[in-house]
Amino acid sequence: MATPNAVLETSIPGLPPPKRGKVRDVYDLGDRLLIVATDRLSAFDVVFREPIPHKGAVLTALSAFWFQKMKDVPNHLITMDVASDPRLAPHAGLLAGRSMIVRKAKVVPIECVVRGYLAGSGEKEYRKSGTVCGIPLPAGLQMGSRLPSPIFTPSTKEESGHDQNVSFEETAKRVGADLATQLRDRTLDVFSRASAHLESVGLILADTKFEWGRTPDGALILIDEVLTPDSSRFWPKTGWQVGQSPPSFDKQFVRDFLEKSGWNKEPPPPALPADVIAGTSKRYVEAYERITGKKFPPA
Repeated sequence: MATPNAVLETSIPGLPPPKRGKVRDVYDLGDRLLIVATDRLSAFDVVFREPIPHKGAVLTALSAFWFQKMKDVPNHLITMDVASDPRLAPHAGLLAGRSMIVRKAKVVPIECVVRGYLAGSGEKEYRKSGTVCGIPLPAGLQMGSRLPSPIFTPSTKEESGHDQNVSFEETAKRVGADLATQLRDRTLDVFSRASAHLESVGLILADTKFEWGRTPDGALILIDEVLTPDSSRFWPKTGWQVGQSPPSFDKQFVRDFLEKSGWNKEPPPPALPADVIAGTSKRYVEAYERITGKKFPPA
C-alpha cells in the first residue's frame, strides 16, 4: 500500500475558514457541516507537528462503519460523497475518504466515557485510591482487569487544555438530570453492542468515548467520531493478560513512547521518531481491517 501525502490541515477556496479542532477541520456549509479528518495526531490533549499517514481516512471509514452497523442509533452522518456538493466537487481529490457531510447539532458539552477494563489514567487512580473517576471498585484489580460491569465516567469537553473528569451528579447539574440519564444509558448501550461485535472479531474494547449533540428539533444524536483508534482502546484478545499492559490498536503505542520520553505533557510536544509514526499508522490500519473485515483503503 503506497503511503499517501499526509494532510495536516485543509483550506477550501470559496468556503469560510474552518474551525480547527485537534484533529478535524469543520466547515460550515449553511444547513450542514463538512467534517474533514486530517492526519494530525493529538495525545494528552496536545497536537503534534508530525502527521500520521492514513489516520484521517481510518477515522472516517471506521466511524462510517459503526454508524451503519448501529443505524438504529440516530447520528449526524448524511453522506461521505463530497462530490455531491458542487462547492466541494473540485476538491474531491483532497477530501474523498477523509470527509463527511453531516447534520448540524448543538454539541452536548460532556465527553461520554465508558470503561470496561482497568487501563490508562483509570488504572493509575485505582492504584492510589481504589477508585476510577471517583467510583469505588473492588479490591485486587490489576492493569488490564475486566471491571465487574462497564462504568460511565463523563468528563468536561474543553476547547483547550485537558478535559476534567466529573461525576454523574455534576453532569446532571450541568446538563439536567433527564439529559444526563439519556447520555449515560445510550452511551452504555452503544458500548455494549460494540463490545459484542469486537469480541466476535477477537478484540477487546477496553474503553471509549462518545460525543452527542442536539438537533434543532431537540433530538439527541451521536456525532463526531465513533469507536476509532483515536477515541478507543482496542486490545487483541490473544494478547490480553491481567497484570500487563496489552498490545493495542490505538494511540497507546505513541502514548507509551511519550510516557518514556520524559515529556511533561505540555506544549510544545517532542518530535516523533519515524518508527513511532510508522508504527502508529500501521496499528490504525490494522484496527480498521480487523474491525470491519475489509482491506484498507475501502473501495
